[in-house]
Formats: sequence, structure tokens, C-alpha cells
Amino acid sequence: MKLAILSRNAKLYSTKRLVEAARVRGHSVRVLDPLRCYMKIGKGDFEMHYKGARISGYDAVIPRIGASVTRYGTAVLRQFELMGTTSPNSCDAILRARDKLRSHQLLAAEGIDLPATVFGDNPDDTVDMLSMLGPPPHVIKLNEGAQGAGVMLTEKPSASQAVIEALRGLYAQFLVQEFVAEAQGADLRCFVVGDRVVGAMKRQAPSGDFRSNLHRGGTAEPAEPRDDEVEVAVRAAKVLGLGIAGVDLIRSRRGPLVLEVNSSPGLEGIEAATAVDIAGAIIDHVAACAKEPNGRKRVKPLSARSKKRD
Repeated sequence: MKLAILSRNAKLYSTKRLVEAARVRGHSVRVLDPLRCYMKIGKGDFEMHYKGARISGYDAVIPRIGASVTRYGTAVLRQFELMGTTSPNSCDAILRARDKLRSHQLLAAEGIDLPATVFGDNPDDTVDMLSMLGPPPHVIKLNEGAQGAGVMLTEKPSASQAVIEALRGLYAQFLVQEFVAEAQGADLRCFVVGDRVVGAMKRQAPSGDFRSNLHRGGTAEPAEPRDDEVEVAVRAAKVLGLGIAGVDLIRSRRGPLVLEVNSSPGLEGIEAATAVDIAGAIIDHVAACAKEPNGRKRVKPLSARSKKRD
């Protein structure tokens, strides 16, 4: 298999592990900085160059696209798809997952439970919007935040209103959610590859914080998810169209609740906590998809698809 990994930094742990796992299995692999990829787009003509040379013939591409380069990174990934390259996470699936509001709507529509969430735009509606959610504490999240950044806990109605007013003054998009106290600052990261959870860890927030992200000082230990948690994690990834995902759950009195579905989950924390070869599982899954008869099927132009419907 000829494999490309889209990553801004080839020295990152996750990128290095994927390269290592691919080479151990005899695959050809190259790391490409998505911001150095540039494209030609014409009628039935999709071309890609990288640092002055044309690139083509890749069987599969694994996107490791950070939130700061989502727009351009997904455009590069879409170009690969139009050139006939398969990917475990399509550009559209990544965009669905990156938008917390959109992903919550899609998950809820499929019967997947999550913390009660409210969203609004007009300042005149803030009080009534918060009344729909219920009394504080409230969790306020930036719509496109990552690694715990832009997540705040407010314990009084006045504090919730003040934070909301400040965010609106910055023209930021955000969600407000119920605080699930019984989770006690812990969540469960389930690493989904294909149709199974290949590893899971319990993350615990540090003392004085409620965010369990490892980048925020949280700790991790291996975990054995229950059957219902495995089912929810796999379903959540599938609803968003992701073949590789980090699904974050919290354990509540009403069952597992999905906090977030990450389309570029890091490998370092979960491999360290579980001692599972997550990178190897990803490469095996991508290689299997690339071998499928329809794995490299070109995307038909919109005009062709319209004629077929007619």
C-alpha cells in the first residue's frame, strides 16, 4: 500500500507511530504537510503538487488535521478523494465532527444520548435559553475548541450570563450544557477503529478542575468499557462517518453520554495508558479498506450523479 499521512509535523508522536506501524507492515508511507499541498481543479481534472513536484498514485491517506488548519486541510483531503484515494475519515466527516453544534444535532437525531445542550444567538434570549437548560452549574464550550481549551464552568446564573455576554462580544460561537456532577470529573475515551473499540482509557481531571483532558493535567488509566459504552462509541463514530475516532463519554445515572467525537485523536496518551498498539490497528484497518473493490472508487461529478437520478 502506498500511504500518505497529512500532518503539519512529522515529529509528533502520533505521526511517528503511524509511520513506524506502516513501515513495519511493509507499506510505503510519506508524511505530507497539508499546507504545502496545492491543487489544480478542472472539469474531470484533479491534480496535486507538493513542494514543486506532482504527487499521485496513493492508495490511502490518513488525515491528522489540526483544528487551526481545518478549512485548508479538508480541502486537500477532498482533492485526494477526487483523485481516487481512500481515507478512513472523509473531509465531510471531519467537518461534521469539528462543528460541535452540528455533531450534537446529528447524534441526538440518531437517538444517542448526550448532556442537555442549548444554543442561541440573540442576547435578548439568554435568560430564557438558560431556563431551557435548568439551573447551574453550566458548562460553556466554544463550538470549535479542542483539548479542553475554551471550556468553562459557571456556578451561578449571573456568571453564566456574564460569560455568554463576553463570548458574544467576541463574536464567538458556543454551546451551553448541563453539568453532570456524578461523573466526578472523569470521562472515558474510547478509541474506535472501524466497527470496534480497540482501546479505552479513563481520564480523571486534576484537583480543582473539571476538565479531564491530558493536555490540561488530567491523568489516565486503562479501562474496560461496558457493552453499552462500546455500542454508543461505535454508533457515534458511524453517525458522523468516521472510521477512526476518539469518542469521549461520561458515565451518568441515565447511561453513557457522548461529550465529543474527535476525528484526529492523539495516540500518545492512550497507547501509554493501555499498552495497545493503536497505530497498528489503524494501519491494518486502512490497508483493509484500500483493498476493498470500492475502496478507491472515484467520486462522480455532480452532473453525472444528477443524470443518474433523472
